Amino acid sequence: MDVKGKHAVITGGGRGIGSAIADSLNAAGAKVTLMGRTMAPLEAKAMTLQEGFSVQCDVTDEDSVAAAFAKAVAQFGPVDILVNNAGAAISLPFKKVDLAQLQDMLAVNLIGPFLCIQAVLPALIDQGAGRIITIASTAALKGYSYVTAYSAAKHGVLGLTRSLALEVAGSGVTVNALCPGFTETDIARNAIKNIMAKTGRSEEEAIGELVAHNPQKRLIQPEEVAASVLWLCTDNAASVTGQAIAIAGGEVM
Repeated sequence: MDVKGKHAVITGGGRGIGSAIADSLNAAGAKVTLMGRTMAPLEAKAMTLQEGFSVQCDVTDEDSVAAAFAKAVAQFGPVDILVNNAGAAISLPFKKVDLAQLQDMLAVNLIGPFLCIQAVLPALIDQGAGRIITIASTAALKGYSYVTAYSAAKHGVLGLTRSLALEVAGSGVTVNALCPGFTETDIARNAIKNIMAKTGRSEEEAIGELVAHNPQKRLIQPEEVAASVLWLCTDNAASVTGQAIAIAGGEVM
């Protein structure tokens, strides 16, 4: 599978990791559709791409997903690459997490990828080639305090990835998850602000708290995740499927 000329859909593509993935795939010659709830950052990002298109989409809503993918196919043809990047996180002690918050985490981080995969999988199988990549988290591989709802959802999407990879292993479609540690995105920046507000620590001390479990003692960069997405989309990764690839400085092995 050659990325050049292929149609890639990236959810949550307007900023952070999604934006870096869009740059990487587009630079390699892919046509890129960016999806997300808020159009302004999607439109701004699409304008920077050689072949970019933006579509509003709530990945937690089945009708919204169906409509968004129909528009994407009308614009650039059948989807070849799906990157499930849209996600959300909350940090609370378990005793303060209510059912609605748990359902929100499951909706964005598990149901969203499920619905997007359902939207593209039949065509990918018919084509005999395709890539499905979900941006999970190290929280899909291990537990962390105060993120029980988020971790439960990420563990769930990893189970989906592994099981689906087995189902489609003979079809030419690969299904993988990337599991970054704390990455320099809006989610990390918000976590840093919360730590500073609640503890009185400096920004440097707050970052130190986030990267304490990373042996390299640094935040992961979005471009590092994007490079792994690009690799998974090439023929060189044709035998890589059902994997949870950690991008975390050695935090999980």
